[in-house]
Amino acid sequence: MALTSIITVNYNQPGVTLDLLKSIKKNCLTDDIEVILVDNASDVDNKSLFADCYPSLRYIRSEVNLGFAGGNNLGIRQAKGEYILMINNDTEIIPGFVGQLVAEMIARPEIGIISPLILFYDDPSVIQYAGFTPLNLITGRNRTIGLGTQNNNQYDNTSYQTAFCHGAAMMCRKSDINRVGLIPEQYFLYYEELDWCEMFKRAGKQIWFTGKTHIFHKESMSVGKESAVKTYFVTRNRLLFMRRNTNWLNVTLFSAYYLLLAVPKQLITYLVKGRKDLIPFVAKGLSWHLFRSKNHVEQRSPLVLQAKSIK
Repeated sequence: MALTSIITVNYNQPGVTLDLLKSIKKNCLTDDIEVILVDNASDVDNKSLFADCYPSLRYIRSEVNLGFAGGNNLGIRQAKGEYILMINNDTEIIPGFVGQLVAEMIARPEIGIISPLILFYDDPSVIQYAGFTPLNLITGRNRTIGLGTQNNNQYDNTSYQTAFCHGAAMMCRKSDINRVGLIPEQYFLYYEELDWCEMFKRAGKQIWFTGKTHIFHKESMSVGKESAVKTYFVTRNRLLFMRRNTNWLNVTLFSAYYLLLAVPKQLITYLVKGRKDLIPFVAKGLSWHLFRSKNHVEQRSPLVLQAKSIK
């Protein structure tokens, strides 16, 4: 099997990162792999801890928190593999995982990016991801296929084209990245993999899901479901994705929906939940667009530096 570079990014989460390394070590005994760990300016440099767990580890430490895209891109630039597997540090894999993804890509050259079935770590009987429906370009919304449903092995023998991959685990070819480009770093956190999928589509490649293998995801161990960091970046990046991937008329229609319906509804929800503290971060996310182009890569603001983890 051709060499596969497994890339994961750590930020102040040595415990779950060690669990992932142990999972790779246990379940990739016969796979031709290199493992690259990018440390995104964690408070403590745990290089020796990670190396003790996985001696052949390629460890890269950034002195600046580069976000999800920037951290993975740092690993991609140094990856030697024909195939690149980006996987969240808060996941664990099963035997044959890497080989099955590679087999799917070999069987279908049209695949640009492929993601596996994702199950919740705390309750593996429940599905988190089995693909995405296309995005509604007016509302900026879509649906996660299978989310919250029972895993009755209904996806075990299926692979199909889908709208978007899932950033928790995605494989592509290094040759395609060289042609399409790296993960867009304008987002820092959230929506970057959706934008990357659009880049692959414009290059004539397809996005696929396979249920023939799966991972377990410790969802929300990194950023809480209701956090200032998530509120800011989701608010900001939902509009940024539209600006970067649709025309001016669509952006105008989406902005009207977003500002007149979606945002007020979100603010009311925060008030009802007693989370008035999140409202300023909605405003910050929206005001970011007033003076910045759609291709602006954010200098690391105090808000970014306060982020306790990434994705």
